[in-house]
Amino acid sequence: MRETVFIGFGSNMGNRVDFCDRAVTLLSLLPHSQLIAVSSLYETEPVADAGAPGEGWFLNGIVQIETDVTPQSLLTVCREIERSLGRDTEHRAGPRTLDLDILLYGDRVFQEQDLTVPHPRLHLRRFVLEPLVEIAPTLVHPVLKRTVSQLLTELTDAHQVRRLDPQPNTRYGSRPTCSGNSAASSPSPEYS
Repeated sequence: MRETVFIGFGSNMGNRVDFCDRAVTLLSLLPHSQLIAVSSLYETEPVADAGAPGEGWFLNGIVQIETDVTPQSLLTVCREIERSLGRDTEHRAGPRTLDLDILLYGDRVFQEQDLTVPHPRLHLRRFVLEPLVEIAPTLVHPVLKRTVSQLLTELTDAHQVRRLDPQPNTRYGSRPTCSGNSAASSPSPEYS
C-alpha cells in the first residue's frame, strides 16, 4: 500500500542549489514511488543544538512522495544519495553537502535504532515547518494531533528562515513546486 512520505533536504556546503536539485531529482527517480510536491527553497540559519553544522547557512526544502518503499529501505536510499553527493558520513553533525531526513511516513509512529518517525525534532524546527506548511498546511502530526500550520504558529524557534525569491531554476528537468507567502530575501550568488 502506498504511503505519503515527507522528506526534508538541506545543504550548507558547496553549490547548495545544485546539491538540493540533485537530491530532488534522485528522489523523483525512486522506484515504486511518485513525486507529488516540492517546496520552495529556504535559506536558513544553522541550528547548533544537534551538533556543529558550521557557520554556513543552509538551503532547505521538503519533498512529498507517494511510495511503496519501506521506511528502512527508504532510509537506506536517502543515506546512499547523501554519500553519492559527498556527505561526510563520519561527521554527520558537521557541515554537509546534503542532508536527507524522513520526517513523516504516512500516519506511522515508530522508533528503531536508526530511524524515528515522525522525526523527533520536526515540531521544533522553523526550517522544517515553513516549507512543510507551504506544501501541506493541513497535515496533522500523528503524535501531537495538531496541523503543521498550528505547530508553526505556536513555534518558539527564533532561527531565521527566508524563502528564496525568485526561486532558482532547476537544471535537472521540471519539478512540481508550490508557491508560498513567506518573506523573500535577496538571491544568493550561487544562482544569480
